[in-house]
Amino acid sequence: QVQLVESGGGLVQEGGSLRLSCAASGSILRINEMAWYRQAPGNQRELVAIIKSGNTTNYGDSVKGRFTISEDNANNTVFLQMDGLKPADAAVYYCDGVVRGSLGLGNYWGKGTQVTVCS
Repeated sequence: QVQLVESGGGLVQEGGSLRLSCAASGSILRINEMAWYRQAPGNQRELVAIIKSGNTTNYGDSVKGRFTISEDNANNTVFLQMDGLKPADAAVYYCDGVVRGSLGLGNYWGKGTQVTVCS
């Protein structure tokens, strides 16, 4: 069993910054990739950023140049540094991981962390 727990959300003014963290725990043999998604009320869940083994990264068009995804492999943690935040970035941010654990390969989600941006 693998658990993902997000932290770091909160309220920030437009133009400000936040750093989200997602810690993976449990019977982890290998993390293949981890990603951040977000979902605002009335909208579909969308990919924000993804990081794969080998440190390959990719970003949604709306956050390119403002957000940075990184990882701490030793602690099975992924980060999302969000700079230049806009009201349109307000959403619940979810961590997603493709993880090989003791029971095999699985896709796991965290419960989300709220990001609110005020203008």
